[in-house]
Amino acid sequence: MLIYLGAASIAFVVAASAHILRSVYLETDDARLAPGSDAPTAGARSAKQPRDDERLSLDGINETEIELAAAAINSRAGATVKRVLDIIFSVTLLIFLAPLIAATAIAIRLDSAGPILYRQKRVGRAGAEFNVLKFRSMVRDAEPGGAQYASFADHRITRVGHVIRRLRIDEIPQSVNVLRGDMSFVGPRPERPEFVATLENEIPHYNRRHLIKPGITGWAQVKYEYAASVAGAREKLRYDLFYISRYTPLMDVAIVLLTVRVALFGLGSR
Repeated sequence: MLIYLGAASIAFVVAASAHILRSVYLETDDARLAPGSDAPTAGARSAKQPRDDERLSLDGINETEIELAAAAINSRAGATVKRVLDIIFSVTLLIFLAPLIAATAIAIRLDSAGPILYRQKRVGRAGAEFNVLKFRSMVRDAEPGGAQYASFADHRITRVGHVIRRLRIDEIPQSVNVLRGDMSFVGPRPERPEFVATLENEIPHYNRRHLIKPGITGWAQVKYEYAASVAGAREKLRYDLFYISRYTPLMDVAIVLLTVRVALFGLGSR
């Protein structure tokens, strides 16, 4: 019986996310890119056809449009709706995944020496720094020489770490950050201060992603591969700014459903 319920739940997630995306992301003539191009595609598709690579062009970005969209998200009404969704998503995640959280904590403790959780400085809304919580996926003292990007084949990642990173289990404790108000459940991923200083110098408009609260998951996370370089951060910024410019509460629901698909099957990630 439980197997049937689990299969039905997975099928619902896949179908629901596809349906919501079809209803939310309809092709328009502005702010869309053809694959591998920095120029919008004009009239290439019908107004009722979705695209997979809905991204803003960094070269032609309208900063006023992004700022107005962020102001709407941060307004009293917008912030209230988003906060309600944040609480619902976070509490549901913590309750539903309580057995997995306990099992992960035990596995980390048995697999390698060091704490189960670790805290790391990240940059949030308006550049404010906060301590993000994550399950430890690397060996103790993994950065003796200072901050550095992680890679898929990183020797610092533990055996359990490889699993929880692939399934995004390491991000679950950030639900506590959401409940504290440091983060939103959906938004641009918070970056480390050491990297932000470089990225703001290298990438135009990078600081615009700090106009809203960062998130556990986001449009960039479900639509783009893992980024561990300035070039990758530049590409993900396109998706972050698209999210800010086209945000709706339904979009957050769609991204959460897509995150489940990515975690379970790798669907939607590139």
